[in-house]
Amino acid sequence: MSKAKIRMAMVGGGEGAFIGAIHRIAARLDGMIELVAGAFSSDANKCKATGELLGLDSSRCYDSYQSLFSAEAKLPTDERIDFVAIVTPNHLHFPVAKMALEHGIHVLSDKPATLTLAEAKQLQAIIAKQQVLYGLTHTYTGYPMIKEAKHRVKASELGTIRKVIVEYTQGWLSHSEDEGSKQASWRLDTSKSGISCCMGDIGVHAANLAEYVAGLEITELCADLNHVVDGRSLDDDGTVLLRFNNGCKGVLLASQIAIGDENNLRLRIYGDKASLEWSQLEPNSLWLRGHNQPSILLRAGVGELHPDTQNALRAPAGHPEGYLEAFANIYRNFAAQIHAFKQGDHVTNSSFDVPGINEAMRGMAFIEHVVASSKQDIKWQKLQVG
Repeated sequence: MSKAKIRMAMVGGGEGAFIGAIHRIAARLDGMIELVAGAFSSDANKCKATGELLGLDSSRCYDSYQSLFSAEAKLPTDERIDFVAIVTPNHLHFPVAKMALEHGIHVLSDKPATLTLAEAKQLQAIIAKQQVLYGLTHTYTGYPMIKEAKHRVKASELGTIRKVIVEYTQGWLSHSEDEGSKQASWRLDTSKSGISCCMGDIGVHAANLAEYVAGLEITELCADLNHVVDGRSLDDDGTVLLRFNNGCKGVLLASQIAIGDENNLRLRIYGDKASLEWSQLEPNSLWLRGHNQPSILLRAGVGELHPDTQNALRAPAGHPEGYLEAFANIYRNFAAQIHAFKQGDHVTNSSFDVPGINEAMRGMAFIEHVVASSKQDIKWQKLQVG
C-alpha cells in the first residue's frame, strides 16, 4: 500500500527568488511530497501570481505566514500541511519557524537557522515542548560521496584524524557593482543577514561539512574576517583556525571575492593511516590516499559502497549527480522522518540523516564566535553552544 504524500507549504520563494525554485524541485523529485500552500511573498499579488504558476488553489496562497499557519491549523488533519519549507532571507527564519512549531507544524528551514544563537535555543525549547520535527538544509551533506567519506572515516580507514582543511570560495561578490541583485542586497544588509555575510552564508556550510564527515566537533576557533570591497559593513572573506574535540587542528577558508571561483567547496581530511579529498566541482569522485601507496579514486555508482551512499544515488555510474539531487536527499529523508513520526515511532534527526536543531545551534555558535574572535586581540574563542 502506497503512502500518502507529505503535504508541504513554503514561506518565501516567490518571483525572483533563486533558492525557492531549488527547494521546490528538490521536494518533488522523489514523488513523496506535494506543495499545497504557501506565503511566497509579502506582496499579496506576487504571492497569488506565484501560486497560480505553481498550479495551487488560490485559497491556499496566503498574504502572510501568520495567516498561513492560522488557517492551515484549522483544517482537518488529512488536509492541513504537514510541514513548511522556509526559504526567506535570514531575519525571517526564526519568527516563521517559531510560529509554525507552535502550531504543531514541522519545519524544514534554510540555514542559518536564526539570526542569533539565543533564538536557536528558543527553537530548541519549543521543539522539545511541542514534540515536532525540525530540519535544516545543510545541502552538501546530501551528496552520495560525502556520505561515503563519512563512513570511511567512521570505519577508521583514515585512522586517527590529524588535520581537517575545508574551503568554500566564490567570486560573485568581488566588486561593488555585484551588489545590485536581490540575492546580494539582503546578504549584505545586517538587518536581514545578521552579523555576518560570508561566514553566515557559506562559512557555516563549510564548518558543518567538516564536522559531519570527520565525526568531530569544533571546540575552539581563531578567526580573521575581511571586508575587502569598500563600503561593506559585513565580511566578504575570512580565514578560521580550528581545534577539534579529538585534539586535531584545522583550517576553514571562506571567500566571496575569490575572482573566478564559482562554488568551490573542497574538503580534505588527513589521518595517521590515510587521507581523503572531495570537491563539489567533481561531486561523483572521492580520493582516498594512503602512505606511500597508489591513490584510489572512488566513483559514485562503481564498486562496493556503503548502503547510505547507495541509497543517496539516483543514476547509474557516469551520470553526474549534483546540487539538486543532494538537496532532494534531505527532502526525501525528512519526508521519511515525518512518515515515521505519524506512525508514532520515536524518531531522531540522526537516525534519518537529517541536519536538525543541534546543527542549527552549532552553526549559530560558529558564526557568533567567528565574528567575536575576529574583533578581539585575544583571538581564540571556546565554541560554547549550550
